[in-house]
Amino acid sequence: MSKLKNSTLFYYSLTDLPVMMSIFPVLVFVPRFYASDVGVPLAMVGTYILITRLIDVFTDPLMGYISDHTRSRFGRRRPWVLLSVPLMMIAIYRVFMPPEDADGLYMLLWLSVLGLGTTMMLIPYYAWGAELSDDYNERSKITGWRAGAGVVGQLTAQLVPAAALLFFGIGGSASVLELVGYTMLLLMPICVIATVTMTPEPEVEVKSVVPIMAGLKLMFTNGPFLRLVIAFMIGQIGLNITTPLYIFFVADVLGAENQSIYMLSLFYVTNLVSIPFWVWLSNKVSKHRAYVSAFFVIGFAHPLYLLLGPGDFWWMMPITIVTGFAAGGFSQALPNSMKADVIDLDTARTGENRAALFFSAWSFAQKTTASIGSSIAMFGLALWGFDAIPGASNGDDEIFGLRFLFSTFPSIFFLIGAAIVWNYPITKERHAEIRAQIEADAHKGNLQAPTT
Repeated sequence: MSKLKNSTLFYYSLTDLPVMMSIFPVLVFVPRFYASDVGVPLAMVGTYILITRLIDVFTDPLMGYISDHTRSRFGRRRPWVLLSVPLMMIAIYRVFMPPEDADGLYMLLWLSVLGLGTTMMLIPYYAWGAELSDDYNERSKITGWRAGAGVVGQLTAQLVPAAALLFFGIGGSASVLELVGYTMLLLMPICVIATVTMTPEPEVEVKSVVPIMAGLKLMFTNGPFLRLVIAFMIGQIGLNITTPLYIFFVADVLGAENQSIYMLSLFYVTNLVSIPFWVWLSNKVSKHRAYVSAFFVIGFAHPLYLLLGPGDFWWMMPITIVTGFAAGGFSQALPNSMKADVIDLDTARTGENRAALFFSAWSFAQKTTASIGSSIAMFGLALWGFDAIPGASNGDDEIFGLRFLFSTFPSIFFLIGAAIVWNYPITKERHAEIRAQIEADAHKGNLQAPTT
């Protein structure tokens, strides 16, 4: 394949902007809003978030199988990305702007619909990205552009309410969700249409039709994939424990709730700025070494939050810059690029391009860890006796529980993730061998299984 133009990378990456813009508030603002404003108990918020992910056990692999075996004049990926838009828009409206009589079951229903729409969009979309190039380094560039657009989406989800607070004095969880919701409803169709009309979809021959359960069995015999997805899941659980606790920490530990949106914006600005560095580092020292480095940086920096207390808002800034910089490497760009290399190993073994099936497993892992992390955070606060109702009085023990859960507990997951990926076997040289074998065996029409 020829090198991709930056304009192609730009148009492809656009779809990740509104998607990440929708996912971010679900992790950060929705738990606090439904617990504080709607009155759903913290433990039930955690339970409902977890239930929505259990549905993905069935929908994610099904969507991956369907997308891999779709045949249309528009391609395998484009139709599903486009069809997901109206479903996501309806769900965003209902989750972010609920009626006054909304309750826990309402939250469960519409978060489930939003999860289904996200599955329909992300699995074909990410598989499409893996097929844009077969080059080891260029794949990091593709995922770097996409991660950058995603961070811009997450940042937009904060800058819109931050600007409303700064210039118009509009604040509070309900106002934040409404402002972000309307912004997404405007941006989503624009970004998706730009992607599907301006990004080429490579023609990939479907050589065989492996039944879905047999395909999943083959996929989980792929050792590098298992190691990568386990490391990713463990690291993301750590990150997603911190995500819903961010506002709780700034509001109840530092006493600066209205300023929490500014600190979150700083986190994602540094996240965005760091992505080119992590892509550069992966080209210099290999992807998995850069990935390990990102794990170590955030793992050792995060416990520093435990030192903060009332009035320490400004002291939180340098720690946030470091953790945001590290998250730019291990949360999106590097593992997604490594995942595309794993798919090549599967292609060499099976003779079939099953990118979307792999991305369905990855999507399930990503969404599950987001839910597990959020659920651990909510269950942890509930077990510590923390009260999320506005005006509630939490004692020293409850505040310490919040501080520990946010600062130190996640680092256990970050460091375990680093250990798992330490000796990851698919290096640049090994990937070159896999690609050479795929191309050679394709000419012979007889793909053999390489060893790793």
